[in-house]
Amino acid sequence: MIPIRDENPASRKPVVTIALIAANCLVFALQMLQPMEQQEAFVMAWGAIPRDIIGGWDLLPSVPTAWMTLFSSMFMHGGLMHLGGNMLYLWIFGNNIEDTLGHVKFLIFYLLGGLAAALSHVSFDPQSAIPMVGASGAISAVLGAYLLAFPSARVVVLVWIVMIVRFIRVPALLMLGIWFAMQIFGFAGDSSQGGGVAWLAHIGGFVAGIVMALLLGVRPRRVRTSYH
Repeated sequence: MIPIRDENPASRKPVVTIALIAANCLVFALQMLQPMEQQEAFVMAWGAIPRDIIGGWDLLPSVPTAWMTLFSSMFMHGGLMHLGGNMLYLWIFGNNIEDTLGHVKFLIFYLLGGLAAALSHVSFDPQSAIPMVGASGAISAVLGAYLLAFPSARVVVLVWIVMIVRFIRVPALLMLGIWFAMQIFGFAGDSSQGGGVAWLAHIGGFVAGIVMALLLGVRPRRVRTSYH
C-alpha cells in the first residue's frame, strides 16, 4: 500500500517541509558526487553509528563529536529509492503537521522526532558498527502526529496485489495503523536488525511523534471529505 496523496489541504504554504525535502535531496546529491572510493567513508563519517555514539568517539577533524551524526544522519540516504520513498511520505503528511504546529515548532518537532528515533535504534543495539542513515525516523514522528491529528482524513493509496493495481481511498487511521503494524512485524522478524532496516527507529519515532503532539496540545480534528 503506497500513499499517493491525502485529501486534507493545508491552509498555508509548507515552507519548512519543502526546505527539508530540498535539504535531503541536496545532501544526497553531495553524497553521490563523492568519488566512488570515498562514498563509504562519507557514510561512515556522517551516518549514526551506535557504537561510536555510545563511546562518544571523534570521527574526523570536521566532525567534533559522534553525537552530531544523530542529526546529520537524518539527511542521508542509502539510495534513490530510499530517498524517494521518504520524501513522498514527508510531502504527503508533513504539510498538515506543519500547518497544525506552525513553521518553527514543526522544524523543532521534526528534529526531535528524528533524534528520538535514532536513540531508540542506538539503545537497542549499542555495539553496532553499522551506520544508520535516512529521514525515516523523523518522518515516522510526523506520521504519528498525523494519526493523532487527522485519523479520519482520506489517503489515496496504490494497492498492488499480484497483477491487480488499484487506487483506493482509506482513512489515515487505517493506512498509518497498517504501516505501524508492519514496523512491529518487521522488528519481530528481524530482531537482530541485520536486514538493513532500523525498525526500532521507525517505531520509536512514531511513538515519540504521538507523545510530542499530545504535549503540544494536538487533538483529533475533523476533516471533511467526499467519496467518489
